Amino acid sequence: MVDNGGSEQLDRGAQNAEERLARLIRLAARAFNRSLQIRLSTEGVLFGHWIFLRILWREDGLSQRELSERAHLTEPTTHSTLSRMEELGYVTRRNVEGNKRRQHAFLTPQGLALRDKLEPLAIEANQIATQGLNPDEVQTLRRALVTIIGNLERDEVDAATRGMRVPPTRGNGTL
Repeated sequence: MVDNGGSEQLDRGAQNAEERLARLIRLAARAFNRSLQIRLSTEGVLFGHWIFLRILWREDGLSQRELSERAHLTEPTTHSTLSRMEELGYVTRRNVEGNKRRQHAFLTPQGLALRDKLEPLAIEANQIATQGLNPDEVQTLRRALVTIIGNLERDEVDAATRGMRVPPTRGNGTL
């Protein structure tokens, strides 16, 4: 398409205004993730590591299962990511409370120090994403998304209680 001084962006905006909400949210989430990935890569940190670092900065010492639940990822994914993060020196895993089977992840000083470098990158990505929105619009968007998430989480629980099979979000593609 020929550059008409930004008209391509305007055309895309008009086209997206007619898109289904689910698709727009997915596209926005993907764009957010890419924006943050680009910034994290300047510090040599992978997006998958960011997910767990962010959780552990708030609540250190969680078990692998607890981390999986908070990250909305499978336990095998969590296990492999934590293994790599341990190799990189971001976390250490150990047993607590005399439980020899359940390991908990704890931030190392290196993993804790990443917070001061990485959080400003996430803030920057959020600021870029909300350019052109006033604070009231950002707050309205935040409330609307929280409502949407809650509605869909309840729908999933309701589907399970009605005996409907709730497929995993990740898997081999078979039902």
